[in-house]
Amino acid sequence: MDSNLVVIYLSIFVSLLAFAGVSVFRQVFKTRKLENSLGKLKNKLTKEKGTAQEYYELASIYSEKKVFSQAIPLFQKSLKAAEEEGEESIAPIYNGLGYVYFAQEQYDLAIRHYKEAIKLNPDYVSALNNLGHAYEKKKLNAQALEMYEATLKLSPNNPVAKRRAESLRRLVSI
Repeated sequence: MDSNLVVIYLSIFVSLLAFAGVSVFRQVFKTRKLENSLGKLKNKLTKEKGTAQEYYELASIYSEKKVFSQAIPLFQKSLKAAEEEGEESIAPIYNGLGYVYFAQEQYDLAIRHYKEAIKLNPDYVSALNNLGHAYEKKKLNAQALEMYEATLKLSPNNPVAKRRAESLRRLVSI
């Protein structure tokens, strides 16, 4: 009886240890991949002018690492390069800029960039969702609800928009 209990406890412990090991390995692998991309892009862009996509990727990496002060000028360079290249799909760049400003609690700038992304691509679900979130932070609940409902028209199963719209409907109707 006691030896069975020990085996069960040991099995659970080994399983938890294996799960933790796999999780740590995945995180280390992801971080190394991100750092490797960061190094390559940084080196390339210091030596020569990059493309809109390269500036966008580097800005996104800095954004993911929460180094927003370095992400903003790179997103702006990406916009400038996209204009020079005649790139048409620049809505993600504006959305990225909006995200960076939102993360720094500069909601008015975030809203402006999200609106620009939506103007360029009216069906851009992420930008609509992000704009709704920014409106919420500014306590503009009616506008936020409108954005979440627009998101739900395009993506009816969007869990964030569903949850936030439900919550805001109660606030707006009061």
